[in-house]
Amino acid sequence: MIIRPCRDDDIVEILAIVNAAAEAYRGAIPPDRWHEPYMSDAELRRELAAGVAFWGYESDGELLGVMGIQRVQDVDLIRHAYVRPDRQRLGVGAALLDHLRALSDRPLLVGTWAAATWAIDFYRRHGFTLVPPERAAALLRRYWSIPERQIETSVVLER
Repeated sequence: MIIRPCRDDDIVEILAIVNAAAEAYRGAIPPDRWHEPYMSDAELRRELAAGVAFWGYESDGELLGVMGIQRVQDVDLIRHAYVRPDRQRLGVGAALLDHLRALSDRPLLVGTWAAATWAIDFYRRHGFTLVPPERAAALLRRYWSIPERQIETSVVLER
């Protein structure tokens, strides 16, 4: 097992992991926020161009999970944390999160869907605390580039 920076030749695998794992959101998040694919190639490339650095958890030459980190102003954002559905609950996400936390010397924020209770629980288990809703909305507007509807249906956790 290694955790390594993702490369350009990982894009197809990153998209496969993100879109397979994001199926958990289907029916949980508001229907107007769901789209297929959940993340397109163009969207991934926009995220990379905006400075999201993806890291991958690799085992036997195969990516099992990915997680991004993005420096924005005075914080680091955890972005797009996904593990292949058949490899979830085996420590892949925890290892990636620990690795990214070690890379950061700034406050860490993560945003997720309010309905994604499993994701909120994961971050809480790893030392993040839920931000009150009014402060979360202000943080989402300041540090993320997302539509107002997504702000209304998201939460922020900090560490």
